[in-house]
This record gives sequence, C-alpha cells and structure tokens, in this order.
Amino acid sequence: MTARAPTALLRDILDVTGEFEAHVGRELDVNPTDLQAMEHLISSGPLSPTELARRLGISTAAVTAVVDRLVAVDHVSRAKHPTDRRGVLVVPAPNSVAKAMSTLMPMIMGIDRVLDDFSAAEQATIAAYLERVLEVYRAQLPSD
Repeated sequence: MTARAPTALLRDILDVTGEFEAHVGRELDVNPTDLQAMEHLISSGPLSPTELARRLGISTAAVTAVVDRLVAVDHVSRAKHPTDRRGVLVVPAPNSVAKAMSTLMPMIMGIDRVLDDFSAAEQATIAAYLERVLEVYRAQLPSD
C-alpha cells in the first residue's frame, strides 16, 4: 500500500528532524545522547542525575558519564540540591542554552510563520490532524 502525500510528508519531516538534530549536536559539539540530555535540561531546567537518567532511559552510571562529558565542554555544571543536602542537580550553562536556542529558534519561528499562509479554519484542521497523528504515535508506545 502506498501512503498518501501527507503521510509521506510526515515521514520526510521525521527524516529532516533527525538531520536537524544532528546539526544541533554538531553546533554544540555533543553526541546524540548528550544532546538529548541537553534538550531535557533546556526544556525543564536543572534536574537530578536520577531524573535525567530516567528521562533518557539509561542507568545512573551511564548518566554520570553523560554529565561528565557535558561538564568537560562547559554545557552543564553540578550544583548542590537546594532541599536535599546530599543531592546534586545538573544545571544547564546559560551560554550553552543561548547557543542551542540561537540554532533552534529560527527553525521554530520559521515553522510557525508557515501557519500565516492558512486561514484560522485551515489551521484548526492542521492542528486536529497533527493531534490525531500524535495519538497514533502514542498508542504504539508501550505503557510503562
């Protein structure tokens, strides 16, 4: 069965997204796992190593190596946890966040501007379609 044009275009978007993520990784000089860690830290702010490991789906030992690499290139620092005196937080460096955002924001805003070419009703249809696509994706994931 041949996929219809919008489905094929979604596949292309996923492919280009992977290429764009690789570009961002090169800009930040990090590997894909370290980039994923940075994405979580940028979107959520400081996280404990345990939470970062959970989000990345890796062991706490593996996340230690990730954090060590990110500290070595000044993308993050370790800070004392404000409420757990034995705990540590991984804190994204403001200059690294700014560098990542300077790469991401032109793409994000460019995508958002595309919507200017569509009426409010068409935008609602696009949003409804994408919401349903997300539902299909999420339905294919195992429930943990």
